This record gives sequence, C-alpha cells and structure tokens, in this order.
Amino acid sequence: MLKTLILNMIFIACLLTGCTPKPQQVVAIHERINMYPDYEDITIPVNIAPLNFLLRGDSVEAVTVILHGKTDSLVVHSSDNKVCFPIKKWKKLMQNNVKDTISVTVIAKINNQWLSYPSFYWNISPDSIDSYLSYRLIEPGYEVWNRLHIKERNLENFDEQTLADNKLMGGKCMNCHVYGNNEGNLSMFHLRGKNGGTILNQDGRIRKLSLKNDEMISAAVYGGFHPSGAYGVFSTNIIIPEFHSTNNHRLEVYDSKSDLVIADFVNNRMITSPLVSDTLSFETFPTFSADGKTVYFCSAPVVALPDSIRQLRYSLCSIAFDAENKTWGNRVDTLWNANKMNGSVCHPKTSPNGKYILYTVADYGTFPIWHKETDLQLMELSTGNIDTLQTVNSNRSDTYHSWSSSSKWFAFASKRGDGQYGRVYFAHIDPNGNVGKPFVLPQANPENDDLNLKSYNIPELSKNSVPFNANILESMVEQIPVEPFN
Repeated sequence: MLKTLILNMIFIACLLTGCTPKPQQVVAIHERINMYPDYEDITIPVNIAPLNFLLRGDSVEAVTVILHGKTDSLVVHSSDNKVCFPIKKWKKLMQNNVKDTISVTVIAKINNQWLSYPSFYWNISPDSIDSYLSYRLIEPGYEVWNRLHIKERNLENFDEQTLADNKLMGGKCMNCHVYGNNEGNLSMFHLRGKNGGTILNQDGRIRKLSLKNDEMISAAVYGGFHPSGAYGVFSTNIIIPEFHSTNNHRLEVYDSKSDLVIADFVNNRMITSPLVSDTLSFETFPTFSADGKTVYFCSAPVVALPDSIRQLRYSLCSIAFDAENKTWGNRVDTLWNANKMNGSVCHPKTSPNGKYILYTVADYGTFPIWHKETDLQLMELSTGNIDTLQTVNSNRSDTYHSWSSSSKWFAFASKRGDGQYGRVYFAHIDPNGNVGKPFVLPQANPENDDLNLKSYNIPELSKNSVPFNANILESMVEQIPVEPFN
C-alpha cells in the first residue's frame, strides 16, 4: 500500500514538473536536421508567435532545444518529436534579444542515442509584423466551394476567429477578405448568390453593396481600397473555369471578358473609362498606389479562348486617378511588357510606403495557383529595377501576396510543401531592399499543416482585428438591404 502511494506521488510529480528525457552522452553530427517547418537561418519579427516545430522520422524518441541569446537562454524538453515553446518565456526571449541573433541547438534522441545537430540562427528583427492575418480556407482543388471559411489569426499568439462561414450564409460562395490600409475597421468581401453582395465593413458598420450597374459585364470581382477608404477599384469579369488532366495545371481559370471600374462608396456610383473597358483587351487585378493617384492593373490583348490560352499574357500597366474630381487619367502606361518578358503578370500589390510593387509572374494566364513555374517579383517603382526574389521563390506556385503596413514584411501563399496545399509564408525586406528567406505561419501544434486538408487563400495583413465575426454576420446579412449603385 505504501509502495503504491509512493509510486503515485512520483507519477503526479512527474506530470507537474515534466518528466521528459534529458540528453546524456550526446554525439555531435554534421547531418542537416529534418525538421518541419524549415525554420533554419531566418529573420523573424520580434512580435511573432513561437516557432514551434517537429522533427520528421518515426524513430525520434525525445527532443531538447536550446535557444541561446546575448543575455539569456531558453531550454525546452519534449518527450516526442514535437517542440513547443512556452509563449511567455518566448516573448521575453524575443524582447531581450531584439536586433540580435539567437542560436538554436537541437538535440534529439534517435534509436536510444542522443544526437546534436549543427546549430542554426534566428535574427530577431525590431520590425514588427502586423498583428493580424486573414485568409480563406478552401479545398485545394476549388471544386468544393460550399465549404468555405474566412478566418482571422492573431500572429502574436495562436488565437483565431471565424469572420465568415458559408454554412451560416446559406452555402453561398464567399470571395476573399481584403483590408483597407491594413486596418481592421475597413474591410470587405464578396458574398455571392441570393441576398448576397459586397459586405463592406466601415468602423464596424456593415453595408451590403450591389457593385454592378447596367454598363458592367458582371458584379465587381477582384479589387482593393483607395487609401481614403472612399473608393474601391475593381475588375468586372466573365470567368470561365477549365479543368486539366495534368498535375501541373490542374485547374485553369480565364476571362472571356473583363473591364475595370471604380466604386464611389460615398455616392453609390460607378466611375468608368473607355481606356480600361476596351473590348480589344482584358483588364483585371486592379490596385491603387499608396498615394491613391494611380491604378495599377494587368492587361492582355484579347485572344481566342480556350484554344489560345497559352498565348494569353498580361502586362503590368498603370493609369492615373483623380480622387477630387472622380476621374480616370487619359492614358495607359506599361511598366512590365508581357511580350518582351515572355510571361504573364497577376495580382500586383503596391507597398504602403510607395516604394515597391509586388506581383506574380507565370508563363501565361491569370490563375497561377496550379502553375508550378509561378514566382513573385518585386519592382522598385522609382527605377523600374526588378528583383526576381530568388531567396523567396520555390519550385511550386508562389502567389497571393499582401504587404504589412510598414512595408518591411509581406505575406504570400505557397504550395512548396507538397504541391497541393497552399500555406502562408512571410518574408522580410531590409533597408537596402534585400529580401530574406521566408518562413511559414507558426502553429500551436506543429503537426497542424499535416492535418489541415485545406489551402490558405489570399492572406491579408492588418494592424488590428475586425469588429465582427461569423455569428454577427449571420444575424445581419439577411436583414441588411442591398444598396444599388448607378
């Protein structure tokens, strides 16, 4: 009886203190560590959540990780292959080592032998990343569009809330959530179908807009905010999906028609121009410049589709916009010529500081997510110089990007893990314009990316959270009348 009691007390003590194996008779090896995510030798923002990771391999019995900074250290022991850092200790270590480098040493027990892998580093940047990230979770094949969620994640911890759930919206298709000025109090997304519309959030006031008039070929599709918040620029598209039989190009989406419009949210009217609604060209993916005086967009000559899909190549173009007089400019300029570059541009996004424009390049078309060759490129607007971002791109699709408010970070979606599921990555830009190795969105459980069978679609960064959630939207959307535009 006494022996049983003593054993039970020891067992409880182990639970409270963490009876995990500690390294003994460690052997140093030169073999590269097989870890997921790949967090080796990266720059991270000081406010990021813990970079939890796991070691691949069935034979991993235990792990010890030593984080060594300039003034302090953090040691974590694990009784399996997963390493999870205590968030309070993690944040203290980050703050104490800001602008410095932390060395990371991993010691793993494999086949009853403790092995120490070569150390790697984390540069702790004082450039904080925006605290919130929204994204649409969707089946990777895009065939099952009625199982959609728009989520918002706090990047400083692992808190996540659902902004919209199409099960609560009558199964309607939901397009991606977009912030204005990286602010949670200005955002929008399209809700398709009966009683749908563009859901516009302005300081917590929810409006439902019908962004279509008789002159437009469809309701608004791709778009973004003017820095004033008073306008939005959109494409209006007739979109055709087409399925491929090859793994490389599983799904193709192209426009049979597409134009551009600007929506005046104050006066509920559309502002059009024949220069961006030319029947001889497809115009799409518009975005405003940081000062709101220019619209950047993609444009391609009309070709016979789907037969000539591989000849469909979009150039990066620009046109002026006068917000005071509510008028488009009188000429279109080409910044990146598709014929000369032998490629096609998608999704241009301007940095908030007005210095850069980040865009996607594929061999052809406007739907690069299944194009393995899809890469990001960064253009300096004052010089036209292009960085092909060799440190960022992979051998899979890298696209769907957004900027942080400081212009020192950008987020993007990549299929580099397995070629099927898009995951969110972050990359840092230093004062000299050098872009570092990207790192994937941290998870509380590092197995989450293996277990989550949905793609992260259109990651958008924001400084603060939106003032609504899925339950609030459910109760409001059906009751809010649709505001027409003319």
